[in-house]
Amino acid sequence: MTKKFGAGILLINSNNELLMLLRDNIPNIPFPNMWDIPGGQIEPGENPEETVKREMIEEMNLELGKIKLFKVYESEDLMDSVFWKRIDLEPDKIDLKEGQRIAYFSREELSQLKLAFNYNLVVEEFFNFISKSNE
Repeated sequence: MTKKFGAGILLINSNNELLMLLRDNIPNIPFPNMWDIPGGQIEPGENPEETVKREMIEEMNLELGKIKLFKVYESEDLMDSVFWKRIDLEPDKIDLKEGQRIAYFSREELSQLKLAFNYNLVVEEFFNFISKSNE
């Protein structure tokens, strides 16, 4: 099995809500019609931070600036670098190029959803991290 390399970002607003992306409802993509964190696959010659920044420009026409690494998750078939940034965006004003829509969700709301790529664990770990940090 070939290992895939991905990178995503947890965008958290001042209300401690995460911006999530509703994936396209196309049967041949992984996890169609499910909520996901923004991101994508690392392309040859890219590092994970460059991937996140490229994906945000491609998907939302959003220049991220400085981002922070949260954690790298590794399984048998995937290495996924997850970054984060505090940012207050207006989802209805984002020029979304990929996915059906974006929206902010609270910790409680996210705990009720089954997220794409089993991101529920990542989201819960991130909320625990944020609640203990001063950031």
